[in-house]
Amino acid sequence: MSTRVPVQKTYKLYIGGEFPRSESGRTFDFNDAKGRHIANVSRGSRKDFRNAVVVARSAQKSWAGKSAYNRGQILYRLGEMVEGRRDQFIAELQQQGSSVADARREVDDTIDTLIHYAGWSDKYQQLFSTVNPVASPHFSFSVPEPTGVVALIAPQDSALLGLVNYLAPIIVGGNTVIALASDKKPLSAITFSEVIATSDVPAGVVNILTGYRSELLSQIAGHMDVNAVVYAGDNVEDRKTIQSQASLNVKRAIFSEKQSQSPYAILATQETKTTWHPIGL
Repeated sequence: MSTRVPVQKTYKLYIGGEFPRSESGRTFDFNDAKGRHIANVSRGSRKDFRNAVVVARSAQKSWAGKSAYNRGQILYRLGEMVEGRRDQFIAELQQQGSSVADARREVDDTIDTLIHYAGWSDKYQQLFSTVNPVASPHFSFSVPEPTGVVALIAPQDSALLGLVNYLAPIIVGGNTVIALASDKKPLSAITFSEVIATSDVPAGVVNILTGYRSELLSQIAGHMDVNAVVYAGDNVEDRKTIQSQASLNVKRAIFSEKQSQSPYAILATQETKTTWHPIGL
């Protein structure tokens, strides 16, 4: 009897709730630590990024309009679903070079991160909102509101946790996101997008691209309909590129080499809105 050849998984992009191939038709090879070919991964293009921005912008208003409690429920459901696919993520992380213990720890920390931010969803505004003292006969309130469309350059050396650590606080605050996954360890990002696609996260709220930073960084930082760029890394030239391109439409550039669970991570992609109201009316 001949040995059965397993069906290899196709790793596509995730844009607008769908899984298209790159419009360029390009892919790049992903090999495991022993040099064995594992998968062909879609090599996202600038056009793919522009398409993702369009759907992220169209989804942002309705996502921000959901109650904070509802967004928390949706993140909690994501945590539940990753828990249900725990073994799959562990196996995939091992393919990308993690030990069994490190893979288990990364998946468990990913689940805990989603649950953590689900809990903060209806609490961070209480923490960061203020009633401002004024000398005139007015009430003055300052409240954090979502920035809008956020581009995320995920960490290179963390396949799953690094992505979720940055993505969760962005979306729980009412933003939509286009994330560029690690090109060193891209597999878990697309598998995570399968979790998103079958969850309650509306299409367009999270969009995940795979591809090379060197090709896409300038386009991401310079796009005129992106409101903020979050860069997870320490490359000096990358940071200079982002600062230069982001200045063209005064978008917020956020640099972070390592991020821990904190409500301040949510605040990083919020804008403070101050409202004045006359007393007695």
